[in-house]
Amino acid sequence: MNLSSMKLNRDHFGDPKNKGRILSEDEAVKLLNDWVKNEKLIVHMKQVAHLMAKYAEYKGMDQADQYRWYLAGLLHDADWEKWPESHCRLIIEELEAREVDPEIIRAIASHGPKYFGVEPKTEMDKMLYVFDELSGLVHAYSLMRPEGYVGMNVKGVKKRLKDKSFAAQVSREDISDAAERAGISLDELIHFVVIHQKDTRDQFFS
Repeated sequence: MNLSSMKLNRDHFGDPKNKGRILSEDEAVKLLNDWVKNEKLIVHMKQVAHLMAKYAEYKGMDQADQYRWYLAGLLHDADWEKWPESHCRLIIEELEAREVDPEIIRAIASHGPKYFGVEPKTEMDKMLYVFDELSGLVHAYSLMRPEGYVGMNVKGVKKRLKDKSFAAQVSREDISDAAERAGISLDELIHFVVIHQKDTRDQFFS
C-alpha cells in the first residue's frame, strides 16, 4: 500500500466546542457492526478498547474519561475492512460529522504516525498507538498456546516479538516507536496487556 496516499495532511480534528461529546455505547456498537463484518477485526478493536479503558482506570481517570478512551480504541480501525485505502480518513470524517469529542478523533488520527502523518501528542494518542500493534501480537501468541493467556509472561511475548516470522503482519518498528514515545518500558507494556487483555469484555459497562 502506498503510504503517501494514507497521509491525512492535517493536524486538527473535530471542533473544540464538542469536547466531552461522545457516542452512546449502543451508537458506537451499531457503527462498528454496520462498518465491520470481519470477526477477527472486531475482536481486535474490542481488545484495544478494553486496554484503553483499563489504562485510563489505572491512571486514576473517572468513568467518563475511561469511556472516552474506550471509544477511541473501539472505533480506531472501523473503516479498515471496507475502505483500506481511505483508512482512517473515513472514520475521522464520520466522527467529526457526529460532533464527537476532538480528543477521541485525534487519537484515532495519530495511531499510525508513519501512515497518517499525524504525530501522537496527548496521552490518549500515545497509548492508542502503543496498544494497537502490541495487542495484536499478544493475542496471536495466546492463540498458539493451549492454555491461552493463562501462565503467559513477558519473556514468552518478547521471544515472539523477536521472531519476525511470527505474526509477521505486526509491525515491530511501530511497537518500539510507540513505547519510546509513551516513555514506558516495553516489559511494563507487555505485562499490562497480558494482565488485562485476557479479561476482555464485549461491552464497557457489562
